[in-house]
Amino acid sequence: MWPVTSPGELERTLRAELRGEVDFGAAARALVTMDASNYRRVPVGVVAPRDAEDVAAVLRVCADAGVPVVPRGGGTSIAGQATGTGVVLDLTRHMNALVSVDPAARTAVVQPGLVLDRLREAVRPYGLTFGPDPSTHSRCTLGGMIGNNACGAHSVAWGTTADNVAELAVTAYGGAEYRLAEGWAGAPAGLRELVAGNLAVLRTGLGEGFPRRISGYGGLDALLPERGTRLARAFCGSEGTLGVVTEAVVRLVELPAAPALAVLGYPDESAAADAAAGLLPYGPLTVEGMAQDLVRDTAGLPRGGAWLFVETRDEGAARSLVRAADALDAVVVADPAAQRALWRIREDAAGTATRTPDGRMAWPGWEDCAVPPARLGSYLREFRALLAGHGLRGTPYGHFGEGCVHVRIDFDLVSAAGVARYRSFSSDLADLVVAHGGSLSGEHGDGQARAELLPRMYPPEVMSLFHAYKDLWDPAGGMNPGMLVRPARLDENLRFAVLPATPFAEEVARCVGVAKCRSRETGGTAVMCPSYRATGEERHSTRGRARLLHEMLAGEIVRDGWRSAEVAEALDLCLGCKGCRSDCPVGVDMATYKSEFLHHHWRGRLRPPSHYLLGGLPTWLRLIARLRAARLVNLAGRFLPVPGLARERTLPEVAGVPFTRWWRDRRTPLPGAGAGAGAGAGRGGGGGPTPAPEAVPASDASPAPASDAAPTSGPAPTAPLAPVTLWPDTFTDHLAPSTARAATRVLAAAGLTVTVPTAGPVCCALTYVSTGRLTRARRVLRRTLDTLGDVEGPVLVLEPSCAAALRTDLPALLPDDPRAHRLAAAVRTFAETLEQYAPHWTPPRLDRPVAGQTHCHQHAVLGDAADRRLRDRAGLTGELSGGCCGLAGNFGFEPGHHAVSVACAEEQLLPSLRSAGPDTAVLADGYSCRTQIAQLSGHRARHLAELLAEALAPDEGPDPDPDPM
Repeated sequence: MWPVTSPGELERTLRAELRGEVDFGAAARALVTMDASNYRRVPVGVVAPRDAEDVAAVLRVCADAGVPVVPRGGGTSIAGQATGTGVVLDLTRHMNALVSVDPAARTAVVQPGLVLDRLREAVRPYGLTFGPDPSTHSRCTLGGMIGNNACGAHSVAWGTTADNVAELAVTAYGGAEYRLAEGWAGAPAGLRELVAGNLAVLRTGLGEGFPRRISGYGGLDALLPERGTRLARAFCGSEGTLGVVTEAVVRLVELPAAPALAVLGYPDESAAADAAAGLLPYGPLTVEGMAQDLVRDTAGLPRGGAWLFVETRDEGAARSLVRAADALDAVVVADPAAQRALWRIREDAAGTATRTPDGRMAWPGWEDCAVPPARLGSYLREFRALLAGHGLRGTPYGHFGEGCVHVRIDFDLVSAAGVARYRSFSSDLADLVVAHGGSLSGEHGDGQARAELLPRMYPPEVMSLFHAYKDLWDPAGGMNPGMLVRPARLDENLRFAVLPATPFAEEVARCVGVAKCRSRETGGTAVMCPSYRATGEERHSTRGRARLLHEMLAGEIVRDGWRSAEVAEALDLCLGCKGCRSDCPVGVDMATYKSEFLHHHWRGRLRPPSHYLLGGLPTWLRLIARLRAARLVNLAGRFLPVPGLARERTLPEVAGVPFTRWWRDRRTPLPGAGAGAGAGAGRGGGGGPTPAPEAVPASDASPAPASDAAPTSGPAPTAPLAPVTLWPDTFTDHLAPSTARAATRVLAAAGLTVTVPTAGPVCCALTYVSTGRLTRARRVLRRTLDTLGDVEGPVLVLEPSCAAALRTDLPALLPDDPRAHRLAAAVRTFAETLEQYAPHWTPPRLDRPVAGQTHCHQHAVLGDAADRRLRDRAGLTGELSGGCCGLAGNFGFEPGHHAVSVACAEEQLLPSLRSAGPDTAVLADGYSCRTQIAQLSGHRARHLAELLAEALAPDEGPDPDPDPM
């Protein structure tokens, strides 16, 4: 081995020694400058080792070069311990296998990069699970859990990670390898002597009988002879400061066959906290607590101002516990689906905790202090008083059965005064925790956030032992320096300090790195993050893109600012699905960030052809309609490739007659609500048909007003005072006019008066926003508002992506125009319009199953609760696919995106269509979704309005004219 003197030489040396990837580029480094904490440290490079031999080689090379090494799993640590200034080891890319499972012995052999949920899924068929279950279970890794001694909600029954680890294969800085289990075999030289010389300190100085004592090397007492000299257990919780775990043998526990959930209501948080310890003798699996200020909707919860969620092994145990609990009120739930619904309330509370009631961000730093459960009520009362005394706000919740409290606090980590307050509060809180006999960390480790304060918790002789233990394992100090011993100050390396004081920087900093976007869970309605699910690469996750934007604004690693090629490459595969806007716990909206980046990135330069072709789609389609060239364009699209668009795609056909032209040119006014139209207009509703009004001769027709309303024979009692404005979005108007015609039939049958803007083009500017042409988008939106004038009543937008753009992008782009906010507030989906303005209308019964796609913008911005209720009333059964269809407007038509687009569809949508029965109706309200379904599966998907219109009786809202195409 030869000495290494520069980053370039280090990179070349590592490449020569390793089979795994070595990347010292700006993008790779930028992706790992932060974890889920408030801290930022810039590494030299990133290595993804393929196996234990690669790990040993990295540690040898880096030791010879004097370069630190930081092992990293999912990067979800909240105290800064997954960041570093040397070489970061990405253990998730290759070392992520479940090596073996022994159901009889209830053990599994795992590699450090294995995600916890993958382990749990693999052993579930044997009736087993891994007991510790932190909230990041869908993306945290076993190696990270070992490093932080992670716990989770079930630790009252199954203990911490350290309690569930049997053996560890560990490689130390310099390359020495060890196998740790029980007994002294495999221990590094000198460890036995260190323990023998400090028996009294180990027996008296670490605290006795408190399982959530995670701080420091708090598990060192496992090396005592009376405790079995458990080397592997003592290593857990060392936060990457001693060595790198390359393999682990973990213990598994038996899953209860029929667990039950008891939710206990108490007058307030203190009462719930005081009660938690008294429930432990009943053997609960979990005792989770939260108060009223974290709960948006208390439906389904018992009476009270705070609650304990207590899981037991069966319903009988839950009812026995309730009888002994002395709660204000209680419910016991045995049904698994009902339990999941209640647990979602608890899980949603964790997301709520990231914001204060007035919408300000709340940050980690003191996420998981723990005190003995019997002291929890008293501690929480004093903790709330301490917050108030420092002028801070935060809402505690957490594992009340073990006295572990999670809280995010609205620290000001930007200004000097705010950082000083953070420091003084941290000092006072450490003293409070210690006064109650607690641990500064009860679950997530100390990292940089709390390590400086460990001397307040442990006496000098214990701290000296910690230093000696670290030096024995890592005499050169190369493993994750700055953590646990000889730590950096808690107010150093704050990630906010490098950002400019701009609104965009504030938005980018919103990403706290909990990495829910890295989840690979399938099923359900979650959308985020389809490109990461397709590629598995961090740069294509919402967090990865946010980190690159953060570093672009900081300018230290990514130095080209808005012209950054690294950021452009990462954002290229962002579908703009907006799934992160709803699924991210802190509401990161990467689609909006992408638009802002593209706006600056291409300013003053020639853009890619797709930005003009697809971004300018409204203009092109209006031109085709004006020239009546649809037939010619469609013919050319079948045979001629379009430069700048994906060759794998067939262009959708343009309608010969746009909906707005059909609306203006129709000869028969649209029937409206006659007698009995509200409550009984639909099939089976009990009312008679609405008489068709007399035809209006063309010679009698006056010039079309700005909003050409279809007259009705009289408003129904449930109709709105103003007509429903049917928004002629570009996709519906020019590519799917039959959807709008179907909607007019249904609306007429429901007794609603319909009007359509016809004085000039109106547009939500979605295509301009998605391609980052924001100046043009603002111009289009102002013109639209001028054309539209004041709108009274609801504005029904059939295309979900356009409805989402009007609700969110319009007021964001024109914040000072009151018309923008009025229009945004008036926007309704098809189902919302019927539910709110024709509540007594009975839709026709279709009584058939459905499959298809919920539009990702509907999921993220609009919500689909009204759609679900309307489908239920119409007898449409089954669930639509979650995730994203993968076409996502212009995304799937852009060069280089086809493979990812198809992969997104293959995750949920296409399998659901392949398994659908012959009678299944394929439903998709989004035009992109319908196009993707047609092109990849051959099914014809329809908008819900089309399904309902097809089921109407001929005399219910008849189409005024046959399709002239």
